[in-house]
Amino acid sequence: MMKKISFNWTSWWWSLHKQNYLVLKLGVSILLIGLVFRLLYPLSGGVSEVQDIPIQQTVSPSTPPPLVSVSSPLNSNQHSPNGTETSDRSSDSSGFNEADNESQENEDAGRCDLFVGDWIPHPGGPVYTNETCDWIEGHQNCMKNGRPDTGYLYWRWSPRECELPQLNPNRFLELMRNKALALIGDSISRNHIQSLICVLSKAEKAVQVYHDEDYKSRRWLFPSHNFTVSVLWSPFLAQAAIFEDYNGVSTSEIELHLDKLDGTWTEQFKSLDYIMFSSGEWYAKSAIYYKNNTVLGCHYCPKRNLTERGFDFAYREVLRNFFDYITESNHKGMIFFRTSTPEHFENGEWFSGGTCNRTEPVKEGEFLRNELNRILRDIEIEEFRNASTKASEKGVNLKLFDVNPLSLLRPDGHPGPYRFFQPFAKDKNAKIIKDCLHWCLPGPIDTWNDLLMKMVVNG
Repeated sequence: MMKKISFNWTSWWWSLHKQNYLVLKLGVSILLIGLVFRLLYPLSGGVSEVQDIPIQQTVSPSTPPPLVSVSSPLNSNQHSPNGTETSDRSSDSSGFNEADNESQENEDAGRCDLFVGDWIPHPGGPVYTNETCDWIEGHQNCMKNGRPDTGYLYWRWSPRECELPQLNPNRFLELMRNKALALIGDSISRNHIQSLICVLSKAEKAVQVYHDEDYKSRRWLFPSHNFTVSVLWSPFLAQAAIFEDYNGVSTSEIELHLDKLDGTWTEQFKSLDYIMFSSGEWYAKSAIYYKNNTVLGCHYCPKRNLTERGFDFAYREVLRNFFDYITESNHKGMIFFRTSTPEHFENGEWFSGGTCNRTEPVKEGEFLRNELNRILRDIEIEEFRNASTKASEKGVNLKLFDVNPLSLLRPDGHPGPYRFFQPFAKDKNAKIIKDCLHWCLPGPIDTWNDLLMKMVVNG
């Protein structure tokens, strides 16, 4: 007799339901483990989700050159070489970004000497070229004039105790909205203003709104920011009658009033928010000195029966008068005094075959200041120190822009024979007067803009 087999539907359904529940729990557990792993180890291996970004090719030195240092620019004229390399504290080409931010800037402001640092390799190179900037003077347009080497373009200044990003033109223009900035001095100030205009024009094109007859004093406007940038020609900062043509040929001695400041800048002084003054080199020229409208003596005037006073006497007299004016001015803006920049002639002077053929920075102690540069700098540092105490007491924001030591290490940054267009095109042995004082654009002087931005931000 066959047994009757009965199927227990209740038991079967509970067994199936139990199995599905276990499977469901297992699936959910696997998903949760995967999600946790993804959060804890994002893109820790495998293929990145970010596509490769093409890098713009630049010409850079085939072998990274050594680091070049400045250790104590205010305390001595020569410095012991520093053999310790520092890391490349690089930044992107935009310079300051919001992550660079106020806390870092405020921290740097209290402990950092921006002018103590190193020249380090910078493969990114300059932010502009002679093709992207319309404001480079012909004598400084080394690339257009045919300078064959480009290694001098691939260095940047790196302070040892803080970051120095490249100037961010958008942020700088925003900081300068409705402001006026002026550089006052000689042709080095004009050299610097062209560098600054070239960098800022990456964000907004500058419009020239004024120039004097000789284009020595000029003014530009950045319209959308209502920001004016000026260069005012005043090589002595004091009142002077100059009898010199464009090529530097004089028909008579300069007549310099040691007790009268130049109205070219004093008449505009109160209307300027940021001002950078400089002087120096012109004091070496032959000049007759006046005080109280009376001849006091001269410097290098052998054909006249006058007392030789020396250019150092005149420079100190004018700087004291200048700093007295600044500290008593009650000016509420930011005032910089830039130290004079060294020249780099070797094997002679500009008039006797001197050259500047180097193609990379030098190490500390390898290139020494000449006697003129040493005397000018000593006077500048001493007179600034005396004035800075008084300025602080009077509430005047006076700052030292001490680019002399770091510039001394850059004999590679001058036009040399490439002050002129294709100087050796017709004759490879042509005797060309070299320019070992002004700076190629782009070139080492662009670093001054980064320093300026940092000091403006730090206040």
